[in-house]
Amino acid sequence: MNTILSTQQLQLSIGGKRVCDALDWQIQSGEVWGVLGLNGVGKSTLLHTLCGMHAAHSGTIELNGASLQQLSRRAIAQQVGLLFQHQDELFPTTVFEQVMMGRHPHTTLFRGEQAEDLQRVQRAIQTMELSTLESRRVDTLSGGERRRVAIATILAQQPQLYLLDEPEAHLDPKHQKSIFEQMSQVITQQPRAAMVMALHDINLALYRCTHLLLLFGDGVVEQGRVSEMATPERIERLYGTPMRAVETEGQIAYLAR
Repeated sequence: MNTILSTQQLQLSIGGKRVCDALDWQIQSGEVWGVLGLNGVGKSTLLHTLCGMHAAHSGTIELNGASLQQLSRRAIAQQVGLLFQHQDELFPTTVFEQVMMGRHPHTTLFRGEQAEDLQRVQRAIQTMELSTLESRRVDTLSGGERRRVAIATILAQQPQLYLLDEPEAHLDPKHQKSIFEQMSQVITQQPRAAMVMALHDINLALYRCTHLLLLFGDGVVEQGRVSEMATPERIERLYGTPMRAVETEGQIAYLAR
């Protein structure tokens, strides 16, 4: 495995609240991290910081061995893709045009869009089951369809590090299952790829992630493999409410008591 992104002594806050203190973290190829914590604890802020959209209070972030602060926005976008929690369409683009935007970090004014770019866009559209909608304007789609367009855009971008903020939002169970299966394939098949997801659903994290980063608030963070982190004591402390562990078909799930 190779380290794609690492933080050293990262201190981060938002609105006067500490998200993490002195966070040392390594994200390696093949790993799928779930970031868990209460609403407002800073999950989205952490993801934005990892791609340079939010400044850390102190500490360093390295992307493939280079300081994130010294990389251009284009260089970062070639390596990191961010799915926002709320996606706003500023321009009346079609589904195809929106997904094509994922290729912009890899094209230039002189190079333009190549056959490879078009193939990646079409593959992403098909993967997200959007082929019948590619000529539709994005602002006419349902919330779930827009979410699939946003994910297709990141698939077309093909970064090494996928940062997904609540990827399951607005999706029905069928498309949740399909999307997580597709993203799992991306991580296993794409060379040197990893994923970090901010999630609200603890059971989704247990089922889909290899590692967990737990944000307890007031800067306290714990991290490790799912099997190490997902103990009843930690989960109850994380969410501040009694939890009950149940086993279904060999899989542990947590329910609020």
